[in-house]
Amino acid sequence: MADRTGMVEKRGAGLWLTHLGLIIGLLFVFFPIWLAFVASTVTQAEIVRPPMPLLPGDQFLENYKRALFSGINAPVAWMMFNSLIMAMGIALGKIVISLLSAFAIVYFKFPGRKTFFWLIFLTLMLPVEVRIVPTYEVVAGFGMLNSYSGLIFPLIASATATFLFRQFFMTVPDELAEAARVDGAKPMRFFWDILLPMSRTNIAALFVILFIYGWNQYLWPLLITTDPSMNTIVMGIKQMFPSGDDTADWPVIMATSILAMIPPVIVVVSMQRLFVRGLVDSEK
Repeated sequence: MADRTGMVEKRGAGLWLTHLGLIIGLLFVFFPIWLAFVASTVTQAEIVRPPMPLLPGDQFLENYKRALFSGINAPVAWMMFNSLIMAMGIALGKIVISLLSAFAIVYFKFPGRKTFFWLIFLTLMLPVEVRIVPTYEVVAGFGMLNSYSGLIFPLIASATATFLFRQFFMTVPDELAEAARVDGAKPMRFFWDILLPMSRTNIAALFVILFIYGWNQYLWPLLITTDPSMNTIVMGIKQMFPSGDDTADWPVIMATSILAMIPPVIVVVSMQRLFVRGLVDSEK
């Protein structure tokens, strides 16, 4: 009995130490975000005059109103809308194309299907930054500069998502496909009624990752948009930093940074359970 009590005590001590380590790590991660939030609620003078306050000030509404409805080239609210359209388009486009590509590679027998899969997989070595000049020429040739289609379409192909869906489809028992065929289900009916529901957690996990990927895009939007009304929020934050001897409006910059974090946080929190299951569960 004494040994068992000692084991429980050791386990309890280890549990407390684990939680203590997690709390300390969380404080290290959260403290810069807290400082940014505090800076977005005070005046310019309070930020530039040390020491910087650690508690929120009384300028919350004023600073966030200025951040949302004013900007260097376009209102922040409009830039957030552009980023939302781009992130949703990229995430949904990548998932749809990858699902259909993986379905075709796994369930349809055609000459060279393995070759096509490995060609898709090899594109992982050619990110947008490597092929940005020819991609820009193609987009410009189709007249998609300064448009949502130009922001979205060149980025919706995803070798990673195709690979992940292919690997998952290969774990689906062949008996399911055979039973659907016996029941007279067409290939797309099998895909829609069986494979798609089974892939729900995978789709959720990829959606979270791909939404954040699209939301944080900077180089591609910077290259193909010259109209200020097409600026994204990441571009807007960079444009708010002064050049030369100008003074930065730090409360508005910090408020814009906090606003830019809200949509990705909402996506992660709202899909957290499916996201974790999609990454760690062996049975989807």
